Order: sequence, then C-alpha cells, then structure tokens
Amino acid sequence: MANQTYFISQFNRSSNNRVRKMISCERLELNHMIHHLCRPRGITPIHPEFELRSPITLSLLVMLLRKPLLVSLFSAFCAFLLVFAICCDGNLDCDRDLVRRDLWSSNMMNLNARKHRNLPPSPSALPICGHLHLLKTAPHRALQALSKKYGPVMYLHFGCLPVLVISSPIAADECFSKNDIVFANRPKSLASKILGYNYTTIGFTPYGDHWKNLRRLMTTQVFSTASLHRSSATRREETHFLVRKLFQDSDYKAWKKVNLKALFFELVYNVAMVMVAGKSGPVRDDMFGPFKMIDICDYIPLLRWVGFGGMQRELVSLHKRRDGFLQDLIEEGRNKIAGSSLTEEEKTYVQALLSIQQAEPDYYTDEILKGLILPMFTAGTHTTALTMEWAMSLLLNNPDELEKLKKEIDNNIPPGKLLDDSDLQKLLYLRCVINETVRLYPVGPLLIPYSSSEDCTVGGFDIPRGSTLLVNAWAIHRDPSLWENPGLFNPERFKGFEGGHDGFRFIPFGVGKRACPGYGMAMRLMGLALGTLIQFFEWKREGIELVDLDESTGMTLSKVKPLDALYRPRSSMVSLLSQL
Repeated sequence: MANQTYFISQFNRSSNNRVRKMISCERLELNHMIHHLCRPRGITPIHPEFELRSPITLSLLVMLLRKPLLVSLFSAFCAFLLVFAICCDGNLDCDRDLVRRDLWSSNMMNLNARKHRNLPPSPSALPICGHLHLLKTAPHRALQALSKKYGPVMYLHFGCLPVLVISSPIAADECFSKNDIVFANRPKSLASKILGYNYTTIGFTPYGDHWKNLRRLMTTQVFSTASLHRSSATRREETHFLVRKLFQDSDYKAWKKVNLKALFFELVYNVAMVMVAGKSGPVRDDMFGPFKMIDICDYIPLLRWVGFGGMQRELVSLHKRRDGFLQDLIEEGRNKIAGSSLTEEEKTYVQALLSIQQAEPDYYTDEILKGLILPMFTAGTHTTALTMEWAMSLLLNNPDELEKLKKEIDNNIPPGKLLDDSDLQKLLYLRCVINETVRLYPVGPLLIPYSSSEDCTVGGFDIPRGSTLLVNAWAIHRDPSLWENPGLFNPERFKGFEGGHDGFRFIPFGVGKRACPGYGMAMRLMGLALGTLIQFFEWKREGIELVDLDESTGMTLSKVKPLDALYRPRSSMVSLLSQL
C-alpha cells in the first residue's frame, strides 16, 4: 500500500519523465483492455473520444491491472469506482443522468441498440450492476414481483449480461416451439468453463453434432426404457438397504427421530455410484453439491481481474477434486474389463463407456468420458433428494394426504409383498403427490439458463443474439390464472395427468431440446423411495408445529431447515422388515 501511495504521489507532484513515458506508452493498451472488459464484443466505445485522461485514474488502473493480489472487497469496490471515474472522464462532478445514459444506453445495456429498438419492457437500471440490485430476495420471487409490473416478458441486465425473463406459458411456448433451436444453447460462464471441461460436457457444450452425440449416448446407456429396466434392481436394492437401516435403528414401539435430508441424499448418491461403478461408497456431498452456473464474476467480468471472493481459485480446486475422483472410477473400470467377457447387461456405465472408447479412442477421450459420468452426480443427486425432502415435508404438514397415500399403497400392494418398480404404474396418487411437490417447489425455480444463438422475437419483442434466457417456472406454477388456489397443496389436481409437463404451465424438468433427460429415472426413484417408506413406517412431525417450509435464497430451491421427522415401523410390517 505504501508503494502504491508513493507511486501516485510521485506521479502528481513531479514531472518524472520516465514515469510519464511509461504511462503514455501504456495508454493505448489500457484503453483496449478496458474496451473489452466493460463492453461485449462489437460494441463501440462509450464516447467517440474515449480515452484515459485523468492521471490519477490511469495510475491507479495501471496498478490494479498489475497487482492481482488485490482480492479483498475493498479492491472490488475500487474497481467499481475506477470504471465509473473512467467513464466520467475523470470528472466525478458530471451530470449523473448523462453518465447513466452514456454508460448503459450506448450499447452496454442494449446489445446492438441501433438494430434492436423494440426490446421487452425493463425497469430502470444502475451503472455497472444493471438490475442486480432488484434481486434482494430469492431470485424467483423477485422476478415474479417484477413480472407483475412489467409483464411476462422482460429484458434485464445482470451487470453486463443481457437477460430475457419469461413468466408465462405463452412466452415459454414461443421460446421452445418457434425458437427451440435458437434457445438450445447454454450461456458461457466461468463455472461452466472450469467444471465443464472447457464446455465439452453434455450440460454445457453448444448445440450441435457433438451435443447430439453425447445426448444420444447417455440416453441409450442410462435413460432409455431398456436401461431403466436394467437399473431397476439397483434402485430396489438401495431402497431396501435404506429401509433395513431405518428398521435396525428403530424401536418397535417408540418414535425415533431421523434426518431425512441426509437419508435421501445418501440413497440417491448410492444409486448413482452403483450404476456408474458397480459399488457404493462414502457420500461426497462436498464435491457434488449445487453450484451457481452463473455468478457475480460473470455479470461483472472486471471482478475476475481482482480475484473477487476467490471464486476462480475455488472452482479450480473443486474441478481438480472432481477430476481425480472421476479418473479413479475410469481406471478402476478399465482394470476390471481387461480380459473379461462381460455382457452389455452386466457392464456398469463406466465399463460401457470404456467399451465405446476402445472403438473410437481419438474421439472418446478420458475427458469426454468424465464429462459423460459427471452429470450422474451433479444433475440428478441433489435435485432428486431435495424433491423427496419437500414431498415428505408437505405430507407431514397434510396428514390427510399422507393417509390417502398409505391407503392407496395398502390397497394395491398385497400383504407380504415389497413395493417394486412394476407397482408404480398402479400408484396414481403417489405420482400426483410428486407432481404437486415439484409444482410448488421446483428444485430449479428458474430452470437452467438458456442462451440465444441468434436474433429472434418473443412476444412481439426483439431479442438480441447472446441473451440469457431465464424461465420462471416457479412463477408459472403459482399463477392464479392457471391454477386454482395455486399455493395450496392439492395432489388431486393432477389426477389423469401423464408425462413430465402439461403444455407449458407445468415445466419442472425443463422443456425443449435441453429438457432433463433423467426425468424418467428420477420419477421412478422418488416413487419407489417415498412409497416404500410409507409402506413400512408410520411418520409424524416433531411436536405440534408445522414443518418449516422456508426456502433458502439461491438458484436451487432447498429448505432452510433440513427435515427431521419421527418414524416407527408399522406393526403389520414388522415381520416383513425382519426378513430384509
């Protein structure tokens, strides 16, 4: 800090020719750097005569770009002030409205503004952060409130990132029917680049032949009807292991407390591990937990330069741990298939991928294989576990619905028989309970972001290329014009419903070409686990108070307070439980 103060002091108080010459030589380079830091490609400078005139601003900026150790919040705040000072041309007393107009209207807020005049409605924005200040509450709730004022199609800016927000089935239909190909990509971000093997995994790779090939391969190996039938034994065995564990820890007559959040995640993780590698193992919640696909450093790229929050360092560390874990699974599978004669039905997912790699080693590198294995742990584990936690929370708060579900199971499953995958098609009310749960509490309330690959129109508005699309599924699911008493837990409303979405008013698993391919497996596992727990045990809340349904703030909808519940074996099932 002392060196920086001395540098500034010398610059202002002396006419040191060496320092002035250095500043002069770097002026053009710094302007070029700022041009790319503060504005998307192809956008003209804020002012035709844009240059760094203020010596104080320039000297500070030189140090900022040369000192990557400035990682504190103070340095980030200084970065904001520097950009603001640069745009004000060194005059902080300039007209505030003029600065706002120059900074945002000149293409930073409106990509290719001259070309796209008919943009969707948008609230007033602030310099640098755009509309981020409006997301003070949970993003899905804040965007729902804005849509009530500005309509179901809005155009916002999160920092320098243009964002299209839709909150109606009609707009969703237009995005994923008329413009399905346009919105078939994912936005690029720091997290997707580092954790997604440089955008080569199925979740983040651009729409095209490579994505189609990965999607086809994963569907064939994991999510096809034949594959789901083959993996049914794994789901059944892991569910029975969970039930046996609960029974062994229980007292036949007294109520026992259990943390269902941890229990559900362990179940889903073990199912994924057995399918992938043929074994269960220690639960790696720390390595495969939810992460923000887009973060503040993507909204305001300048923050990457100052190492804000250490995000990039954390992502690199997480990627190394994940990569090592996945590489170990591949090496273990490679050793097992060497010289073996396993049939396709006997192979694990890793072994099946290694067989494909042997046929095309140049294309199916270990990195591509790791990108195909990774979604088994990141895309399905937490979402499925959280949905089951929400379902049990709602059932405990609505004991009448829990009793209806118990009666349906008792009426359709003969005494002495364990619930199986083949029984799920008879348990229609169980499916209604799961659908009503994901309507009220979709784990991805804004779905996974999409990105427009070219200019298009939505709702009669011009949408520029490169816009990020957020679909507020949570708001659509709770729209009173679409649902009667939308805040009420009423599984009956889904009687007669089939499939994973109802037009575009029920889209918990996404829609379009990027819709979740694991929907079928998730529904089977959730149905089997919830149905088995209710078949064998009695459940009730802790105390007389309702289960807390407060949501955590973030892009993933989880409970603030993990679910603890009381259980005990049903007297009619003790004999069957003893045989497991």
